[in-house]
Amino acid sequence: MSYTKKFQALSDVARARVIEVAPSQVDALMQAGAIALDIRDKEEHEVDHIAHSLHISRGKLEMNIEGVIPNLEIQILCYCNAYNRGALSAGTLRDMGYTRACFIGGGLKAYRALSTS
Repeated sequence: MSYTKKFQALSDVARARVIEVAPSQVDALMQAGAIALDIRDKEEHEVDHIAHSLHISRGKLEMNIEGVIPNLEIQILCYCNAYNRGALSAGTLRDMGYTRACFIGGGLKAYRALSTS
């Protein structure tokens, strides 16, 4: 997918300021209490998602996150298909006080690639 320069620049800034978690770490982090947060659109989530992940679309994140995840200290693993929306979401959550928000590098595609390799 081709992104605009401004969108990509925003994503790059977010990626540089939040922690990127390797897809191979996701299952262990979730077993330790982290929450995987799918921020893709509802239609994307319905097709496929990480088991036991929560879903809040990127467009509703700021409005709904506090009602879904009130704990500001829990580790949140934001993900999209690759990394841009996941990184942007993790950056937003950090701005809102979620101190352990991060994103899954490579998103759902990279996570799924682990099971096919």
